Amino acid sequence: QVQLVESGGGLVQAGGSLRLSCVASGSIFSINVMGWYRQAPGKQRELVAEITRGGTITYADSVKGRCTISRDNARNTVYLQMNSLKPEDTDVYYCNVVLRPTFGSHRYWGQGTQVTVSS
Repeated sequence: QVQLVESGGGLVQAGGSLRLSCVASGSIFSINVMGWYRQAPGKQRELVAEITRGGTITYADSVKGRCTISRDNARNTVYLQMNSLKPEDTDVYYCNVVLRPTFGSHRYWGQGTQVTVSS
């Protein structure tokens, strides 16, 4: 089992920045991928960015050049630095981890943190 606690969401004006943090606890040795997804009401949850244990990073096209994902394995924490925010970035952001295949590649989700970008 892995527990995830997110922080850093809030209200920001367009063009501003936010930094999301997610701390993992529990069976942290089993974690492979850490990342962020977002979801608007009535829409599917979509990937924002993710980073593997080995450091391979994937970004959604919509955030490339504006967001930076990083991971501190010693602190069991993944960060998402979001710059040049746009109103269309308004969503609930969810931290996600995927366990290593040895542990069944299970997914765990945080409770979500609201990001609101005003125009």
